[in-house]
This record gives sequence, C-alpha cells and structure tokens, in this order.
Amino acid sequence: MNAERVYNLLAERRKMICPWQLAPIIDNRLRPLIHNPQKLFAPYVNEGMTVLDVGCGAGFTSLGLTRLVGKEGKVIAADVQSKMLDIVKERAMKEGLADRIHVHLCDRDRIGLQKQVDFVVAFFMVHEVPNVKLFLKEIHCLLKPGGQFFVTEPKIHVGLLAFKQIMQIAQAVGFKISDKPSVVFGRTVLLKKGD
Repeated sequence: MNAERVYNLLAERRKMICPWQLAPIIDNRLRPLIHNPQKLFAPYVNEGMTVLDVGCGAGFTSLGLTRLVGKEGKVIAADVQSKMLDIVKERAMKEGLADRIHVHLCDRDRIGLQKQVDFVVAFFMVHEVPNVKLFLKEIHCLLKPGGQFFVTEPKIHVGLLAFKQIMQIAQAVGFKISDKPSVVFGRTVLLKKGD
C-alpha cells in the first residue's frame, strides 16, 4: 500500500476538526511561551509578504505573522469554521491589525483562494485534512515560485511514520524539504516550491 493511501486511511479516523469552542483553551496566555509566532517565522517571513495561515483557528499564528509582514504586507487567515474567523476578526480589531489581516472561509475539501502567496503556514492542522494530496497540490499552486510552506504537526496526533508519509506526498507533488525547524510538541518541516 502506498504512503498516500495509508495516510488517507489514517486521516479517515481523525476527520474531526478542532471545534471553535476549544479556542480559548488552545490559544491561552501560556501559548506565546511555547509557540511564539514571531520567533518561529522571523527567519522566513519578511515585511511586505503575503502569507496564508491555513487552518488558522482563533488566529494566534495569524496575528503574529501580521506583525512580521508589516504595514505593506498581508496575512490571509483561512479556516473552515466561520466562528473561528469571527474570533480572528475580533482579535485583529482589538490589536489594531485588522487592516492587514483578511479572513477567508474555506470549503471542507478546498482552500479556494485565487491569489498567489509568498509563504504558507499549516500549524497542527494537516492531520485534519480529508485528502492530503489534494491539499498539498493546492498549496503548491497557491505559492509563488520559490515560496515556502511551514508544516508542523502535533506529535500527540501524528506519529513519525504518518509525518514521513505527509512528506513523501509533499515531495511527490513538487515540494523540496529546505529546513527542519524545531517546534515544541511538533514534527516540523519547511517545504519549498521550485523557482
């Protein structure tokens, strides 16, 4: 059985998406101490970039990315749950970042954006995608040539074998592994689209 089929079978068992009601538990005051978006993404994100935070949840990562892209940049916070996007909008308004962050409601099977981006983040969410190959192909198409894709999966949900299978699928659709950043509680890789 090939890697894609095994991963998709495993994903069938984990179709549940993290519910919006858990947002305050996941994005709490301790999270910046563990996963500080500005520190994690500063080596890869510059001012003026357009960044996609796919599966953004309550926007913890999106807000940090918005500070990195500066006033000339833009962050697209994309999620399948409109309630999560409402939380992102509210948080962006409170922090004075609403002009740089745009929310996008995805379909369950598609992100559905038409705009190309410089950088994509998928933080603890690929294991919730119904079809990994289609998802990775769409991300590949959305990235500009030379664009990068930061993927981190939670060790508690995604074993090493499953993560390696995601990477095999990513390479099959045209990504190259360019870095292996360290993320607490995560299995992480930085993928690059060819020039």
